[in-house]
Amino acid sequence: MNTKPITIDGREVGPDSPPYVICELSGNHNGSLERALELIDAAVETGCDAIKIQTYTPDTMTIDSDLPDFRINGGLWDGRTLHDLYREAHTPYEWHAPLFARARQHGVTILSTPFDETAVDLLASLDCPVYKIASFEITDLPLIDYVARQQRPMIMSTGLASLGEIERAVTTARASGCDDIVLLHCISSYPAPTDQANVRTIPHLAQAFDVQVGLSDHTHGTATSVAAVALGATVIEKHFTLARADGGPDAAFSLEPDEFRRLTADCRDAWQALGEVSYRLQPAEKQNIVFRRSLYAVRDIAANEVLGADNVRSIRPGHGLAPRYLPDVIGMRARGPIARGTPLAWPLLE
Repeated sequence: MNTKPITIDGREVGPDSPPYVICELSGNHNGSLERALELIDAAVETGCDAIKIQTYTPDTMTIDSDLPDFRINGGLWDGRTLHDLYREAHTPYEWHAPLFARARQHGVTILSTPFDETAVDLLASLDCPVYKIASFEITDLPLIDYVARQQRPMIMSTGLASLGEIERAVTTARASGCDDIVLLHCISSYPAPTDQANVRTIPHLAQAFDVQVGLSDHTHGTATSVAAVALGATVIEKHFTLARADGGPDAAFSLEPDEFRRLTADCRDAWQALGEVSYRLQPAEKQNIVFRRSLYAVRDIAANEVLGADNVRSIRPGHGLAPRYLPDVIGMRARGPIARGTPLAWPLLE
């Protein structure tokens, strides 16, 4: 898996760079601009590479209806209407400029997920450097076409999508002028069970579409993201909150600041640990090579005495002949006296 790296807002994203970690704020502002700004400040302190919000209104997402089609059955939001949920979770359009300004004051990239053309137009007016397509929108090819025409990198979550649907989304984006694409493997369940994460899909996505790949992680904790990095993920996206106890539509599967700091650090450590295929002696090992076993005299040996199991053994440290020479040494004679604790060398033997 060695696909061409891309650049997002000046930062290279690819296998030769640390994973690009996106801190997803979603609806965890709980309807408060002040809290949304606090979330950005706290996100910056986690060491993330980018902060993501979502750009929609309840009326651009759905209609206000109590009909069964528009009511959620089961899961985290059981019983709520779609319009009610999106009214609570949406980030008002008038907040976008101050949120973008706050992130940029910190020198951190901010991006968003648009859900219709009005959202794309708003983000374009704010010079959004990269656009995200949500997993539920990956089949909305007109939206993907409109976003791709902005001539900015695109990140697309693949949750719920078949291989054919992913192919159509990627083909549409490329045909509309976007070649800088990241596909995020995703399980669109909130939260997602770890045993259904299937992160082995990540290298297959890279191979199938020749794009950068990553994970939009809705599982609890950080282990799934770390596993994804080990399998080649170059982008990690995870939800963030100031405190799960404060509630909010996505709080239950979001990480708190200390947890997100650990996520960022662990993902980068996992990437660093990948290294390269190597059987060379590493710098950190050099001082310990002496603790290998080697052949030593384990009692005083007289001149011309035959060497055997009673006076020669393979022990630590490693200053003598390698243990593989033990069968050759047994039966040889000492050229002169050999004191106990002497590492064996060929000039001592005949």
